[in-house]
Amino acid sequence: MSIQLVQTREWTRPVLPKEKPMKMWSNDGFPTDVVVRKYGGSSLATTEKIRAVAERVGSVHRSGQSIVVVVSAQGETTNNLLRLAAEFSPALSGRELDQLLATGEMSSAALLAIALQSQGIPAAALTGPQSGILATGPHGAGIIIAVDTKRLVRLLRTGHVVVVAGFQGMTADGDVITLGRGGSDITAVAIAAELRTGRCEIYTDVHGVYTADPRVAPSARVMPEVNVDVMTEMSFAGAKVVHSRAAELAALYGVDIHIKHFSIKSPGTIIRGGDGGEMLESIVAVVAVVHDLDVARVTVRFRGINGDSATDVFRFLAEKSVAVDMATLSDGTENGFSVGMTVRRNELRPVRRSLEAMAERWSGTVEVNDAVGKLSMVGTGLLSRPEYAARMLTALKQAAIPASSMAASQSRISVTVPASEVVRAVGVLQSEFGLDSANRAAPIHQF
Repeated sequence: MSIQLVQTREWTRPVLPKEKPMKMWSNDGFPTDVVVRKYGGSSLATTEKIRAVAERVGSVHRSGQSIVVVVSAQGETTNNLLRLAAEFSPALSGRELDQLLATGEMSSAALLAIALQSQGIPAAALTGPQSGILATGPHGAGIIIAVDTKRLVRLLRTGHVVVVAGFQGMTADGDVITLGRGGSDITAVAIAAELRTGRCEIYTDVHGVYTADPRVAPSARVMPEVNVDVMTEMSFAGAKVVHSRAAELAALYGVDIHIKHFSIKSPGTIIRGGDGGEMLESIVAVVAVVHDLDVARVTVRFRGINGDSATDVFRFLAEKSVAVDMATLSDGTENGFSVGMTVRRNELRPVRRSLEAMAERWSGTVEVNDAVGKLSMVGTGLLSRPEYAARMLTALKQAAIPASSMAASQSRISVTVPASEVVRAVGVLQSEFGLDSANRAAPIHQF
């Protein structure tokens, strides 16, 4: 097959045969038909699965489209690396742990690139730093601040499939920093945003976004579309299908996220921003029930009223990049001033130690309840429709499930319930709001 070279002002590229569409580039150098895909660890867990992913990626490349693939570590690689590190230091964290954990995604990227090359497809594996992912913050919880795509675009221009190791970036000092749980989702959306593709495909081991966790509520259904703001709330409330920070990036930069199963053909779910086409009054208020068992309720009590205490608590949590939810402040009672919140269990040990040291300065105490779970209704306009909160609490009360620590916004109403009752509570709310059928939400009960 002969290839004719055409000289342009900026670069030299091959003119492909007529049956294969020619790649198009915008005036500012970005590809106009690039595909950004992310494959999770379960889709890359074995050699056979990597070959299958390479076949799918190769078919996109052969169609004439440019493609960037972001990968997670294979299967249980990250957990195995954590266990290995724990043999030397149970409380290990920081720079060296990030150096270790980042190798999981690097291995996946290299193996997929090799599998593509074995099919005769030019492919290049890049680490997060090599991809231009710049990040800041504490090790293990880095935040992307910029994406320099020069090298990535240069490889796309020469016809390469670019395979990027997700979950990682580079600090200003040139060190590797990982982005925390779901970091590969964040990497993929950030690259799609910088390349201005408007779309990011995430391939995982579920069929899409469900109205509840199908392992807990088997009758839960896949939603064909979800507003990105609703998805952000669902993710923060505990839904594992896509990271909340990835959804936030998608909302900021106008990137649609398409969730699909990596091996089974299905429509999946498109997470997109609202187009203003529906009036608020006509939108179904409750679209999903989300639960999270990875939480603990922490209450810091101080003797005497001291508003500065709360300032110090939240300043400390911000410095440690600890996300808190369902925060409450007392206004000073006979029991003193208190600050309450939910935090993730995997952050509980270091947070508790530091808060106890802080509370001691004001003769305070720290109370921890790790026998709770967070239960959330997610939707639209929930504060404007107080009947939904009443309906939620009534349904739980009738099922003899105690609810406490309530927090509400326009997009989410959350309560804590005993951990032992979380699964049953999900089923109660699924049934109450008609989320286990193809119909819209059940009629509103007037109180």
